[in-house]
Amino acid sequence: MKIRIAIQKSGRLNEDSLQILKDCGISIDNGKDQLKASSRNFPLEVFYLRNGDIPQYLRDGVVDIAIIGENVLIEKGEDISIAEKLGFSKCKVSLAIPKSVKYNTVQDFEGKRIATSYPNTVKNYLDKKGVNADLHIINGSVEIAPNIGLADAICDIVSSGSTLFKNNLKEVEVMLQSEAVLAVSPRISEERMEILKKLQFRIQSVLKARNSKYVLLNAPNDKLDEILALLPGMRSPTVLPLAEKGWSSVHTVINKDKFWEVIHELKKCGAEGILVCPIEKMVV
Repeated sequence: MKIRIAIQKSGRLNEDSLQILKDCGISIDNGKDQLKASSRNFPLEVFYLRNGDIPQYLRDGVVDIAIIGENVLIEKGEDISIAEKLGFSKCKVSLAIPKSVKYNTVQDFEGKRIATSYPNTVKNYLDKKGVNADLHIINGSVEIAPNIGLADAICDIVSSGSTLFKNNLKEVEVMLQSEAVLAVSPRISEERMEILKKLQFRIQSVLKARNSKYVLLNAPNDKLDEILALLPGMRSPTVLPLAEKGWSSVHTVINKDKFWEVIHELKKCGAEGILVCPIEKMVV
């Protein structure tokens, strides 16, 4: 028996999804233009689908799990559970208007025409704010709508903001933050749930490694207590004596979000010869 996973047929999310499976040690026999492929070394079958179709495939039990943007689930699959947030393909779903238009509050959208591929998300957001707007559903490039007179504003995914800039638009309301998630079909069988647990264990090990750095440094023994106080480690830092008397080697793991802050403090405390190494997997 194999667990069936859906991933986006093409685009950045496709690449990132295949990469995390590869980092989990899962090899995919992936021929060109295939709609389905199997793993050689893990009980997993990949279905390449349109992003917007994936929630329905999950709901119907055609696939057991999927790597999908959280924004798509919020729009089309709020009844589908999330097993894991994956930390990549981060973006925002935002409201934007022409740069020349003055903006005060979300109440400015009252009675306005908004072009979007996310009508449910926009409606729910505006309803909570007590705002009524006229939604124009567009599948495709919504950013041109204000320029051709079809709409007063748009709601779309924003990553770098470059597309808005090119179309003379400005972001004025961030409705939600999104990232890739591992979603689970409500119809998944118990047998396939056991396979999912094994996959999740691998994914969690990869994500922990991506968010951490392995650090080795030399510390004077008279400053060791101060240095160790800065280092959380996995359980506690490893301390080994150096050949040079009065010095120790310290090994630890630092979260990448706090990395430079911790490194600067370590230097202040007298740490020397600091080496930083990537971590491939991290099992705790």
